[in-house]
Amino acid sequence: MKHTDIDHLLIDAIDCARRAGTVALSYFRGGRQLDIHTKSGESDIVTAADKASEAVIKDFIATHYPDHAILSEESGESGGKAPWRWVIDPVDGTTNFSTGLPFWAISIGIEYGGEAVIGVVYVPFTDELFHAVKGGGAYLNGKQLHVSTDENIAHAVVTTGFPVDKDVNPDNNLDNVAAVLPLVRGLRRLGAASVDMCYVAAGFLGAYWELNLHEWDVCASTLIVTEAGGRCTRFRHDRNVSLLCGAPAIHDRILPLLSSEPRG
Repeated sequence: MKHTDIDHLLIDAIDCARRAGTVALSYFRGGRQLDIHTKSGESDIVTAADKASEAVIKDFIATHYPDHAILSEESGESGGKAPWRWVIDPVDGTTNFSTGLPFWAISIGIEYGGEAVIGVVYVPFTDELFHAVKGGGAYLNGKQLHVSTDENIAHAVVTTGFPVDKDVNPDNNLDNVAAVLPLVRGLRRLGAASVDMCYVAAGFLGAYWELNLHEWDVCASTLIVTEAGGRCTRFRHDRNVSLLCGAPAIHDRILPLLSSEPRG
């Protein structure tokens, strides 16, 4: 892997994210017909914007990097076991998107040999472009990021999310909320994992956790958090990707509070 490969890939990933964001915005808040469909349940939806955004990114990869593999939320895996893999969430926060809330993003992570080396998260409505390169720091619109340095959990504003099967599975994160909420200044629910995590990287939030995520939700933003000096821990191994990330002191304070297996 050459440094020039990384440089070119980063430029291309940023370009893809911005192009996909422009397409997605054309559907947002009364634009083109959303054509909403459910997937695993009423809390798990896909729209025409997800598919159009994904097509922009996948078409670019097929043209410029035909030997690279892809893992995307809407179409799954393609390209076999190539050393390079793009991990894509074409619209992270689709429920927010579908109702007109601005917290949604285009997330593109690029792995080499199974390790994330590039992360790009673009929040089109606010024009926030987060990126990181392995070993090179994390940035928001060109300004280097660092997680919060406040070590007092009572000062922390943290965020979480709830699994899409929350209506049928009692293992739905409410126990963790009950354990953490009394200790922090505030608890928020933004509704897009990549945005939550990038806001941790920027120091806007002290920590974020969620159960039952997927690689496309966290590949890019995990790199962004760690390159900003944060910590990320997968605290469950029976609920897909169950992840805590945060500023080191806040992460370490919250981690023992989170259930490592279903309670009750």
